[in-house]
Amino acid sequence: MDISLDIYSPVQPLHNQLFADKGLQVYIKRDDLIHPIISGNKWRKLKYTLQEANRQCKSHLVTFGGAYSNHLMATATAAAKFGFKATGFVRGEEVSNDTLFMCRLHGMELIFTDRDSYRGKQALFGKHFMDDLDAFFIDEGGASTEGAQGVAELIDELPETYHHIFCACGTGTTAAGIINGLTTHRLPTIFNGVPALKGGDFLKEDIDRMLTSFADYLMHTDYHFGGYGKTTPELIEFIKKFIAETGILIDPVYTGKMLYALYDLASKDYFSPGSKILTIHTGGVWGLLGMKEKFGF
Repeated sequence: MDISLDIYSPVQPLHNQLFADKGLQVYIKRDDLIHPIISGNKWRKLKYTLQEANRQCKSHLVTFGGAYSNHLMATATAAAKFGFKATGFVRGEEVSNDTLFMCRLHGMELIFTDRDSYRGKQALFGKHFMDDLDAFFIDEGGASTEGAQGVAELIDELPETYHHIFCACGTGTTAAGIINGLTTHRLPTIFNGVPALKGGDFLKEDIDRMLTSFADYLMHTDYHFGGYGKTTPELIEFIKKFIAETGILIDPVYTGKMLYALYDLASKDYFSPGSKILTIHTGGVWGLLGMKEKFGF
């Protein structure tokens, strides 16, 4: 089975008077353009995971996520595209929304699970699929060494070297992959992670476990806006302004927070004049659907 997608992820400049005033060159890598649904880090994290499932002759993908999980939607779509069956454990009470509609539309079976049981993902997998020899476990968000391996290929695609790379962080897999890619190419670029979760320092332990060798990197943990999936009017206004000025859709859960951090740090003279900065658009724009009411339209 050929498990691959053509990668279209251009690097585009981000023009803003703030950056001009501070003497910064800022770019954005448009991983959101890889696929309408299996986009951004979702595809990169699934690529080698699905290849491993295929190598083991597994035909049933079993994964996990919240009710608005882009990972669930991407896995459902990838399963349909590449001929797998798919099941998703959904954290919390049974609900209906746009994200889960898309999951079901692509053939994914959903199992709603109380939050306490959800914490034991391997136990859930065993309880429901112990006798299913075709079932293949995929952790929440696609977190795995295979996921990091796929993300590392992002560095192969870069047209030049940057002083800084900025990326949002959820499970730490994307961060680890990018850092590993920088290490492989022996680039002096500083990786800057922006956790979407409150108290994101704990992610360093998860990231370090997936690194191929020791590496220094930075984590900016003050831009979570209250925690995972949380927003503030200030963040929403920033996102609305950014989209209206650039035509690039960004979500409030990941990329919106990362870009807010970049703009805020630039305004505080965090970067040396002349710095060349690359931001990573990790996709996930469907996350906007779960927050429509926050935009006040």
